[in-house]
Amino acid sequence: MLNMTWEFKLEPTAEQVSDIEHILDVCRNVWNFALRERKDWLNSRKSPVNACSIVQEYILPADALFPSYARQCKSLTAAKAEYPRLKTVNAQVLQQVIRKLEASWESWRLKRSGLPRFKKPNRMRSFVFPQMLNASAPLSVESERSRGLKNCVSDKGIKLPQLGWVRVRWSRKIPDLFQVKQAQIVRKASGYFVVLSLQADVDIPAVAPHGHPVGIDVGLEYFLSTSDGEQVKRPRFFNNLHRKLRLLQRRLKKKQKGSANWLKLQKKIARVHQRIADTRKDWHFKLAHHLCDGAGMIFVEDLDFRIMAKGMLGKHTLDAGLGQFVNQILPWVCWKRDVFYGKVDARGTSQECPDCGVEVRKDLSTRIHHCHNCGSVKPRDVASGQVICSRGQRQIETACGGEAAGAELAQSSWHLLKQEIFGATQGISLHTRNGLLGEDVNDRLR
Repeated sequence: MLNMTWEFKLEPTAEQVSDIEHILDVCRNVWNFALRERKDWLNSRKSPVNACSIVQEYILPADALFPSYARQCKSLTAAKAEYPRLKTVNAQVLQQVIRKLEASWESWRLKRSGLPRFKKPNRMRSFVFPQMLNASAPLSVESERSRGLKNCVSDKGIKLPQLGWVRVRWSRKIPDLFQVKQAQIVRKASGYFVVLSLQADVDIPAVAPHGHPVGIDVGLEYFLSTSDGEQVKRPRFFNNLHRKLRLLQRRLKKKQKGSANWLKLQKKIARVHQRIADTRKDWHFKLAHHLCDGAGMIFVEDLDFRIMAKGMLGKHTLDAGLGQFVNQILPWVCWKRDVFYGKVDARGTSQECPDCGVEVRKDLSTRIHHCHNCGSVKPRDVASGQVICSRGQRQIETACGGEAAGAELAQSSWHLLKQEIFGATQGISLHTRNGLLGEDVNDRLR
């Protein structure tokens, strides 16, 4: 099965906006109540059996079971008789709230994240409709009625449970082979969005190694340096709007918390942050397409960027979005463009000579690689990219048992299927190349 997630902008009416806000508020109450129930059970197990806690807490029976997902869903059904407000929201939406809390609780229990927190007003920003009517390509309402189909997607909008038909800006066409399995409504600073989970009954294999190999070394002085000698400077996404954020936050400090003017400034600040994030993601996608234009295989270092974000240069690391680019956007674009993507061991890539393999020790202040054994002189990041490329090729040769770096790409039905889903790749690459080389990031941020 092929699963994808596409996001579209909603254009709801005033009545639909009121319904969405009501659903978000009820979901927030359910989240807080379920989390309070779990925390009370946990606190009741902290004290010894022969003593009381110095902190005020509920006293639960010793045989009380943990409020798991199944028990809380069952109690939620019983609570509708006592709280009629719960009946105004789709039952599956409330169950998905408890399911999300269960996932967050398990992530905390396994020490992968922090303990889930209570949500203040306006902190619940999304909810999920887990079941949708079978849908394929967008159809007009007239043709849908004439054909007698139960379809939740039309050329003007999407039919959602409890909300009805909502207008959507279809930025791209949903292919015929996909069905809409679930829809998530997300509230952002710029409006409301719907995130559709699409599923197709096809199984596309992983991309095989082929074509020209390229090693990529990421950093902060240069966002990335390739083994072919190309170096891309790092745009300062946050710095370009830092002055505007500082002025808005100074004005926010003088407003009364919770007032109408305070809320207006909060929305302005959120919109600036979203503009920064959208500009960063757009630049990442264009750069990823640019790299895939001249490569058949792309290799990167297997790094944990969370460690880099905790250091002295954490602000610049988060501003660059290295983890988003290397672990999310670049693998997706490579799969879409039929480019092989692989990770290599990151240890010692900057301390090895790419030409002779001798260890050349250097600290971070040394930006030029100079090998005293073979006399190779080149930028440090480019040398690291060449080492990464060599390691990636050796991994492929070891795994495949032979030379696979120069194999030609076979025009298979899977490649044609991807072109049908995502459009003509040549047109995409030409558009993104022109956008990357001819458009200034600073202009778009302004």
